[in-house]
Amino acid sequence: MKKFFILAAMAMCASAAFAWSQKGHDAVAYIAEKHLSKAAADSVAAILDGKSPVYWANWLDNASYTPDYAYTKTWHYKNIDPEYTYDNAPLNPAGDVVTATNEQIEILSSHKATKEQKALALKILIHVLGDMHQPMHLGRYSDRGGNKVQVRFFDRGTNLHSIWDSSLMNSGHAWTYTEWQQQLDRLSPEQEAEITKGTPDDWARQTYEIAKRVYDYFPAGTKVGYSQIAMWTPVIEQQILSGGLRLAHVLNSIYK
Repeated sequence: MKKFFILAAMAMCASAAFAWSQKGHDAVAYIAEKHLSKAAADSVAAILDGKSPVYWANWLDNASYTPDYAYTKTWHYKNIDPEYTYDNAPLNPAGDVVTATNEQIEILSSHKATKEQKALALKILIHVLGDMHQPMHLGRYSDRGGNKVQVRFFDRGTNLHSIWDSSLMNSGHAWTYTEWQQQLDRLSPEQEAEITKGTPDDWARQTYEIAKRVYDYFPAGTKVGYSQIAMWTPVIEQQILSGGLRLAHVLNSIYK
């Protein structure tokens, strides 16, 4: 029994490091899958050997901690301290969520890339485009994207990054990832076109602006409860939906 509780605690700590929780990434991937054109769906299925984008949605969170893919550790975020703007912040030489997104798009668009290279690029893209829409993944360098900002979620001590990874999302709706898609994915073609216009830099810049609002609203020591969940759940809904629609848009553009 003691071993069970130790393992459970370890699992909770590990999941707290994942953006949007596993369910959130699954929801982004599933929304994207529902919006793929036939050409894109066929190409994605061929590259992934028939597996769904949802199957690979959380793969990179684990892979980044293995020796073979340790080079992707910085690809989940783009940290910007308050003295900089999105446009003049120093770039991480190891890469960030925006450069990683653009690199995977380039590989998937290349006629010279092998199927193996494209499969890896697609698995990475499915994940990092989800990460790009989690505000604390465009958080500050000095506090590790909110990981050092201590808050309380009801009576539990935690940090700002962790509550945005999972606590707020999962408290707002106890949905499965398919229910997230079914409940949110109801926009008109005109509304979808508005969300998907622009570039990955534009999308990341929008998330960065949300991150600044989050920091202002959640200073260290904030006690997060029902009011905060109610206020920020619509933002989470919008970011999950936007991530999925934009992932589909990128893939549909590549595989016209």
